[in-house]
Amino acid sequence: VVSGMHGTVMVLPRDGLKDAEGKALRYDKIFYIGENELYVPKDADGKYKTYETIGESYADTMEVMRKLIPSHVVFNGKVGSLTGKNTLTAKVGETVMLVHSQANRDTRPHLIGGHGDYVWEAGKFNNPPQKDLETWFIRGGSAGAALYTFREPGVYAYV
Repeated sequence: VVSGMHGTVMVLPRDGLKDAEGKALRYDKIFYIGENELYVPKDADGKYKTYETIGESYADTMEVMRKLIPSHVVFNGKVGSLTGKNTLTAKVGETVMLVHSQANRDTRPHLIGGHGDYVWEAGKFNNPPQKDLETWFIRGGSAGAALYTFREPGVYAYV
């Protein structure tokens, strides 16, 4: 996990998503966003260390982790995974479900230019969703989801 390996499994309700009043909610596509933090040890000169095996890195990695200051934070495992040719796209009128997971630390996703129309911060779809959140809270070791319908053309940044 501290080397970036984690994922998420979220099970949708058999009878579909519903709002707090029991009205059916729909979406056109789902985007998965895994927020990964890496804890890579450095040598005395500040250069990242390499090891023959993952086992050899254990003690140094644990020492770096104790400070809870990651050496790298990336989405979906690598730099640029959601930019350039990998940019997530949606058309005006489309409803997108954003599934966000975070293995270690708490995080607060925010869609610049939009918001979460419906948000399940703890990923429990049988619970009523919160509505119209600018920023939502994903606990470390957890995943959450938000629905957003794109109303205007443009560039939306997910941070």
